[in-house]
Formats: sequence, C-alpha cells, structure tokens
Amino acid sequence: MPDNNIFIGGKPFMNYVTGVVMQFTTKNADEVIVKARGKFISRAVDVAEVAAKRFLDGAVGVKDIKIDSEGFKNDEGRDVRVSTIEITLGKNQ
Repeated sequence: MPDNNIFIGGKPFMNYVTGVVMQFTTKNADEVIVKARGKFISRAVDVAEVAAKRFLDGAVGVKDIKIDSEGFKNDEGRDVRVSTIEITLGKNQ
C-alpha cells in the first residue's frame, strides 16, 4: 500500500500543497488522500483546492470526500468529539 496520505497540521500551508503535488508528479500516485481533524479541516480543503486547481492545472480533481467524528479523552479526562475529513484527490481520466 503506497503512502499517499497527507495529514494536515500546523506546518506552513505550502508544505502540504507541495506534498500533494509531489505525490502526483514524482511518485506518480493515482490518488492522494488529504486528511485533517478539527480546526485544520478548512486548511485541508484549501490545500486540496490549491494543489488541484493552481498547481496541477485541473489534471487532478476531487474524487471523494468522507466526513466523520472521533471521540477521545482530552487532557482533563473528559470525553470530546472532534470532526474529521478525508478528501480523495485523483487523476482525471
């Protein structure tokens, strides 16, 4: 299974865009999954859009979007839920 997941976090925005573009160009991936949780969801959407439209010039598009939520215990021991998103980008035929 190729490592085609990009997890969005606090690094500079362009690092993620470059990561997505590199997967398609140098690693020749058929699809790349951009994943994020909580406050990084909007950044994941931006990364996917900028990579597909500006850098890959429409050669890549959104194939699937999955949304979910995960529950876990925070530092104070309380149960919290956080939203998650997976945006699958794939090569256009």
